[in-house]
Amino acid sequence: MTESPTAPPETHRHGRRVSIQTGFPQPELLDLPWQVPLAEWPEDVLVAYPRGISRHVVRFARVGERVLAAKETTARNASREYEVLRQLRHMGTPSVVPVAVVTDRRAPDGTELPAVLLTEHLAFSLPYRVLFSDNPDAEIADKLVDALALLLVQLHLAGFYWGDASLSNTLFLRDAGAFAAYLVDAETGELHPRLTDGQRHYDLELATTNVAGELMDLLAAFEQDQDPADIHEDLRGDDQIDPEDRGTHSGPGYEPAAATQALTVLPAVATASTPVDPFATANRLSETYDSLWEELTGEERFPHEQKWRVAERVQRLQDLGFDVEEASLDTDDDGVVRLIPRVVEPGHHTRELLNLTGLHARENQARRILTDIRQFGRALYPGLPDDMTASLWKQEVFSPMMQAVPAELRAKREPAEIVHEVLEHRWFLSERQKHDVPTEVATKDYLESQLRRRPDEQMRL
Repeated sequence: MTESPTAPPETHRHGRRVSIQTGFPQPELLDLPWQVPLAEWPEDVLVAYPRGISRHVVRFARVGERVLAAKETTARNASREYEVLRQLRHMGTPSVVPVAVVTDRRAPDGTELPAVLLTEHLAFSLPYRVLFSDNPDAEIADKLVDALALLLVQLHLAGFYWGDASLSNTLFLRDAGAFAAYLVDAETGELHPRLTDGQRHYDLELATTNVAGELMDLLAAFEQDQDPADIHEDLRGDDQIDPEDRGTHSGPGYEPAAATQALTVLPAVATASTPVDPFATANRLSETYDSLWEELTGEERFPHEQKWRVAERVQRLQDLGFDVEEASLDTDDDGVVRLIPRVVEPGHHTRELLNLTGLHARENQARRILTDIRQFGRALYPGLPDDMTASLWKQEVFSPMMQAVPAELRAKREPAEIVHEVLEHRWFLSERQKHDVPTEVATKDYLESQLRRRPDEQMRL
């Protein structure tokens, strides 16, 4: 957890002063060329990484063993965004980690330079345009807006009004065939004890408009034979309000798509051959958000003799990846029961997997791995307690799988995503060969036929 900034250390590197506010003092920060505008930083400091669209100059820099994202902005905005991100992280919402605010920058000739907000680069994350480098795939677009809708719901539950929700202000990580979304730009955001319906709906309306515009820009780039990852940030448009002016055990019947299905209340995902419709995709964002919000917070009424519906509602929320921390359960004079979830906590499957195995994974990855652990137990160790089954799965499946991945391929996918993709590959091989394919055979084939051909998604330092 990032703590509140300490008293700012000041340095006179080469006679030039700079002030750094940070929650955890890191001396390597002093070695960065703060007297130089970000756009002119030397290559030996920078990490070549695809950047999303931003109204500011953004660069990625090596600092010790980490990669940090540096964004030039005003001192007021940098300090405010740092604090907002710190609070969001404290509440456990998916967002980047704030590292420091750098002010009092001056060029050698005495010219004042903008302040810089430093955040920790999210390993294996990708801007949405990179995911469309080959073609405007409707299936990818649907998965991205599903992830953005879930992120927006989580932020709104935390009382955060984004003010500029968009694909561009979000980073995406692979999550067992789907994507997980993380807030990367909180410059326009505001934290409240609770959002009104009006605030939520307006935030969603802005997000829907932004997504439609971004996808239209994307299609325009393809029509011009331009790589969408290289589109200049001016395509964002000039109508943005200046922030300064705002307030082997696969088993019969196993299907990978079913095992990785995340948000069961979502509309069906488009097929890969379907062309992207910017407006339909943007409307999907709104529909998905509304469905999720209703499932997570909506009131449910039923007769007293149908008390089983309480457990059913809890199970539906767990299937969506949420635990119910607090709920209101009332009856009236007619015996009608009224159930309203009051506090829901995301990460149900993530926590379950962590408790059983000590492995860290995102929600869909955890759901998929837990499914495999249960299938493993039923096939080889029926009747064994869950914790012992999970321990054996880790020894017999996970560890050999990770040991088989050569060092040069480990930057292509995170371990949990590799597990998911191997399990998917094993299922397809078994279907094709009409018999169960051992995990070790599927792993070897996956590494050579699939993973080796894919680009690295983690930066090498």
